[in-house]
Amino acid sequence: MNKRGLGKGLKALLADSLEEDDALLEIRVSELRPNPYQPRHNFSEESLQELASSIKEHGVIQPVVVVKKDNQYFLVAGERRWRAAQKISLETIPAIIKRLDDKQLMEIALIENLQREDLNPIETAKAYQMLLEEFSLTQEELGERLGKSRVAITNNLRILKLPQEVQDLVSRGTISGGHAKALLGLKKSQDQWALAQRIETEGLSVRQVEELVKNWDEKNSPIEKKVQPQEKNLELAAIEEKLKDFFGTKVAISSGKKKGKIEIEYYTPEDLERILECLLENN
Repeated sequence: MNKRGLGKGLKALLADSLEEDDALLEIRVSELRPNPYQPRHNFSEESLQELASSIKEHGVIQPVVVVKKDNQYFLVAGERRWRAAQKISLETIPAIIKRLDDKQLMEIALIENLQREDLNPIETAKAYQMLLEEFSLTQEELGERLGKSRVAITNNLRILKLPQEVQDLVSRGTISGGHAKALLGLKKSQDQWALAQRIETEGLSVRQVEELVKNWDEKNSPIEKKVQPQEKNLELAAIEEKLKDFFGTKVAISSGKKKGKIEIEYYTPEDLERILECLLENN
């Protein structure tokens, strides 16, 4: 299979295999099998139900496309129509039989779904990976054929480096592709899984996850690996105590070579308002 076909789209790919004796047939729904190279594994139940209702009222307007192998029919395009037909116990479905080899069958299944852009991020990444491996393409070549940037291809593929448990959350839509890419900022798989669970339970936004990842090493590294802070000089320690007494809360002073920082803790909105009043009264 040459590489030129990848960028031509589903209609052109099917046209390449067009035979003069292609016929529109009615095939029993029970005789059809899904495409073994289908990258999409999650189908919206609501969407399928809507399609089933439409088919029940209007019939199957667009035939499915199939190939015949070992006396079995395998879907090339139209799995949603086939699944919807099963829901309403439709006996037969209109189909066009094509003559395709395994490479063509894989190519069309992947390209069709990638062009529809309704795959989840894990399915997309696996489809990219399969195309790269089976057609010996570089990421740049694949990007050109799909109208994607090389960076977009690379970023999608990186998601497959996450632990399988995290990938499962992405596949189910529990966490988004944006969440997954943010998690890649953590080096350890156990940290990625721990934060993924927090995303699920706390409903964290992508921005919140990015912030947590940025500060993860500082907040979550073992105590023995932390750089021990230098002992405060007596003068700063005395000032801290005075400020603690004045504000009635914890106060921390840190100093560097060119600048320092004062942190005043508060625990409730009322506590913050009280601290502000202390500052304004002495202004």
